[in-house]
Amino acid sequence: MTAIVRIEEDSRGDVPIARVHGEVDASNIRDIGDRLRAMLSNRSETMVVDLSPTTYIDSAGLNLLFALAEEMRSRQQRLVVVIAEESPIARMAAITGLDQVAATYPTLDDAMADGREDVA
Repeated sequence: MTAIVRIEEDSRGDVPIARVHGEVDASNIRDIGDRLRAMLSNRSETMVVDLSPTTYIDSAGLNLLFALAEEMRSRQQRLVVVIAEESPIARMAAITGLDQVAATYPTLDDAMADGREDVA
């Protein structure tokens, strides 16, 4: 993992949560992808990627989230992404349609509370 990004791993029940701190770009996307995929197990139904502490994400980072959502969907798993409202990342997610392939919420608590039967 490069110095510009740090992933904090957590879980609530059987739901793995990855809080991504810092900048996500082409220089670290492979490491981030490997780390996120390693957090999943065959028993995981949902994984939450919390981008609220993320300060920057480029197209490589968005592409990773699209790919991860598709991989998880093919295994009948679900990707949930936390994106702070009014952040540049929220605007990019809306423009690219990320919110159409992964459930998005403005806070981790919202993600865990809304649709609790699906997330937690």
